[in-house]
Amino acid sequence: MADNFGTLHGIGVGPGDPDLITLKAVKTLQHADVVYTASSTKNSYSLAVSIAKPHIPEGTDIRYLGFPMSRDPDVLNAAWKENAQTVARTLALGQNAAFLTLGDCLTYSTYGYLARHVRRIAPEAKMVAIPGITSYHAAAARIHRPLAEGEQSLLIVSGCQGGGKLREMGEHADSVVFLKAYRNAADITRAIDERGWLKNSVGVKSCGLPEERIIENIDDLSSASPDYWTVILSGKHNGHE
Repeated sequence: MADNFGTLHGIGVGPGDPDLITLKAVKTLQHADVVYTASSTKNSYSLAVSIAKPHIPEGTDIRYLGFPMSRDPDVLNAAWKENAQTVARTLALGQNAAFLTLGDCLTYSTYGYLARHVRRIAPEAKMVAIPGITSYHAAAARIHRPLAEGEQSLLIVSGCQGGGKLREMGEHADSVVFLKAYRNAADITRAIDERGWLKNSVGVKSCGLPEERIIENIDDLSSASPDYWTVILSGKHNGHE
């Protein structure tokens, strides 16, 4: 019966600064029987865990769910299914589980995939999503730049495939946020330049982490490959006019 199942909490731990995790997330972690997070199959490191660690009670059972570094949908789907079964077994024991993700748990997050698979395996289990501060909210705050005002529109896209989404949809956007602006930074820069927004663009790398870097001239990203934690904010205006 559903009453016998524990609850799965998807928790967004924010962009990097442990102080940016929400009070609700902290309170939930105080009572979690098991804390799960995604990691590479090659190691058991998790940035999400390191961010949340100051708020996780000592002795809490922390488990790493390995995911292969593959683009093969069959390989990935098999990993999601196996990891969902692992979480479902915990819930079936009546234990409460927390699954940690960077930023917000429902914005470009592993939690969304996991939750769908758990729901298929254990439809009786209850799920609760606890939102977190996203990298682009933190980046905007870091450089004190409004994301949108009045009737302005804001486009949020993944930069994994370059600047195509801005070319496709940018005509109706006043501002754009590129997340994961690392693999195709040069094409993102070209797409922004095509819109005439280059001088109004800023990159923020590893926001809230010790290695944080602000890139005022995003042309630099074309020659120096940024890492996965790079966000680009751009638009018609620079946010200070």
